[in-house]
Amino acid sequence: MQKIGFIGASGLMGHGMAKNLLAKGHPLALTVHRNRERVADLLAAGATLADSPTELARGAQIVFLCVTGTPQVEAAVTGPAGLLEGAAPGLLIVDCSTSEPESTNRLRERCAAQGVSFVDAPLARTPVEAEAGRLNVMIGADAATLAALTPVLKCFAENVIHVGGPGAGHVIKLLNNFIAQAICTATAEAFAVAQRAGCEPRKLVELVSAGMVNSGIFQAMAKSLDGDLAGLKFELDYARKDIRYYTHLAESLNVPTVVGEAVHQSLALASALGHGHKYVPSLVEAQEQLTGARLVPR
Repeated sequence: MQKIGFIGASGLMGHGMAKNLLAKGHPLALTVHRNRERVADLLAAGATLADSPTELARGAQIVFLCVTGTPQVEAAVTGPAGLLEGAAPGLLIVDCSTSEPESTNRLRERCAAQGVSFVDAPLARTPVEAEAGRLNVMIGADAATLAALTPVLKCFAENVIHVGGPGAGHVIKLLNNFIAQAICTATAEAFAVAQRAGCEPRKLVELVSAGMVNSGIFQAMAKSLDGDLAGLKFELDYARKDIRYYTHLAESLNVPTVVGEAVHQSLALASALGHGHKYVPSLVEAQEQLTGARLVPR
């Protein structure tokens, strides 16, 4: 079994990943940023605590990162008391966060200079699947690294999808999240227009549910019409951050991102209206404030 370090095990996704690594017999060490209560069960199951990423790196063969975004990844890897201060040649760092590809490429080069491998392997699905060990992982890596890492990823993933060489994982993840958030923002807007036009938004749901426009994301948003704003357990401000990363990527490639900017501004507006720390379906609440539509039962 591989000796594994984990940064981010107190998070909604990281907790399930760490739990399943432990359950499959991997010795696991954690760093805890704030909330030790969220990892109490992991410690009871045999995980150990490390005082810093540096200490974590000294005792591990693989270190997983599952944190908020690029600033947190960079701090954990190259910051004071970061992983590279304790890393020996041969360490494998796996970033499962949603990060900016340009930063990922820089970190990979920085790590390689010390004989350390840095792999991007972001996630899809939800905390429910994380706890069940059924996440989707999109990995950007060479063939040898993919072969070595896949059995470990399978501890918490149902599907491990090789999307290309190093760096491709974070690109594909941003594209996936852009499409998802475009559906969310379009759905919230459509509900408001339907209600203001004198139509019942649930009839739109009935129609979409019976045709090709339907999706799991749409159905999660549709639950808002019954008062359930937790059908998609993803914080709105995190979604806003991910779409900002997407528009940065497109801009760097000189690709116009008209839809991407519209989605980003819709999320930014909802955040400015006070919904940033709620889940993404609160886009429907933002539409109520903007349009006067009555959508969410209270």
